Amino acid sequence: MTAIARAENVGVCAIDVYFPSRYVDQAELEQHDGVSAGKYTIGLGQSKMAFCDDREDISSVCMTAVQGFMEKFNVSYSDIGRLEVGTETIIDKSKSTKTVLMKLFEESGNFSVEGIDTTNACYGGTSALFNACQWMDSAAWDGRLALVVAGDIAVYASGNARPSGGCGVTCILVGPNAPLALEFPLRGTFMEHIYDFYKPNLSSEFPTVDGPLSVTSYVRAVDHAYAAYLDKLEKFDGVEHASLKDIDYLVFHSPYTKQVVKGLARIAYNDFLRAPESETFADVQQFKEVSREDSYGNKVLEKAFINLSKADLAAKTEPSLLAARAIGNMYTGSVFFGLASLLTEVPFAQLKGKRVALFSYGSGCAASVYSFRVRADTSNIATTIRLRERLDMRTKVSPAEFEKAMELREKTHNAQEYEPTGNVDELFPGTYYLQKIDSMWRRAYGRTPLN
Repeated sequence: MTAIARAENVGVCAIDVYFPSRYVDQAELEQHDGVSAGKYTIGLGQSKMAFCDDREDISSVCMTAVQGFMEKFNVSYSDIGRLEVGTETIIDKSKSTKTVLMKLFEESGNFSVEGIDTTNACYGGTSALFNACQWMDSAAWDGRLALVVAGDIAVYASGNARPSGGCGVTCILVGPNAPLALEFPLRGTFMEHIYDFYKPNLSSEFPTVDGPLSVTSYVRAVDHAYAAYLDKLEKFDGVEHASLKDIDYLVFHSPYTKQVVKGLARIAYNDFLRAPESETFADVQQFKEVSREDSYGNKVLEKAFINLSKADLAAKTEPSLLAARAIGNMYTGSVFFGLASLLTEVPFAQLKGKRVALFSYGSGCAASVYSFRVRADTSNIATTIRLRERLDMRTKVSPAEFEKAMELREKTHNAQEYEPTGNVDELFPGTYYLQKIDSMWRRAYGRTPLN
């Protein structure tokens, strides 16, 4: 039996994103909802929120992302040996979204494709990426490439949480000799049982959310996953006194961008705990005696470290927030939209040789910090995604129209013998859309013309 050569520099070869054609302006939504000016735009750090009506579901948005990726990057379906989907948007308790995506493989005749759906809130995409990379790094690899699809339709009941919704899907090509090579074994993971955000009501798209607990869970996960990552840096990479100085860019899962600001502040706090006598922390010495547990609700401490980390936020994290600020939360896709934003906002000349770390968080909870090394040109990815240009191509709708779309989704959730009423003409070219659901809940899809 002929052995396949071991894959080297496994990681992200290319990435593309999909988001709906319509959005609501967050400032206008503030006025519509009768809340104070700045509650969504400053308090959450959001400018726009993408949404979809009854014409799109998780299968259609994933098909749009995958088919669009394959066409743009000229990848053959016959070259794919693994396809893994990370999502928490579930329309079937048994049949995976991955099986629906196999419809796209029919013309190629390739049905030998490993992988399945991976679910745990916003962390599923990261787990799918790890699975794909580890498959390629193992003796099970058959020499073909892998696709990782991560994304969700994030919707909330009418109220305080609704402005933190959004919709988006990423499609990632995993292969050897990748421009962004995953740094094995530099990974720190933290998992615990907590009820901060969960979806026990299967008759509704809406989650059950404990907002304050979820914020605390997020920063707790930052603490533990980041500390574990730094320990790996010191153990396996020979770094002495590892800290944020050893990371060139840091991308966060973004439920809303203000949470990312708090996340980076928490990174600074953890560096402080590891080296409290450093000159960098001369202005925060009063927090040395605060216990870690007491630090979680300490707003004075939080503000101090937000101020301390402003320069790092601007240099290392801000470029990754383009999509999050303009689209909203994409759950499993969020951290990868951050990566896509970074690749489009920072030219390869600045990225070359740099370490890009990601913090992925999913409620319940599961979290990891891991990193890539930029080892080859990323310019083609940036020019192919055209992220800013595509964001500007969207259509702004009124908050009232947005509310109608949300009411329609809620009314038709789990419908059968149903034909959607959303306007197909408003979708982007090349968008898959739901045509009908029959009496056995079987779904049929169409695609808008590319031109």
